[in-house]
Amino acid sequence: MTCWRRLAEWNEAGVWQRLHETLAAGLNAAGRLDWSRAVIDSSHAWAARRGP
Repeated sequence: MTCWRRLAEWNEAGVWQRLHETLAAGLNAAGRLDWSRAVIDSSHAWAARRGP
């Protein structure tokens, strides 16, 4: 239960989003990200209703 509670608290506090952004910025600054292999889907970006 402790692990689950902490995971939920960190998620609500935005810890994972900030960690993701920090790591991505550091890797991008070091030229270590290959954006040609990036994937985006509706779980990360909202799609327009009835969009193409």
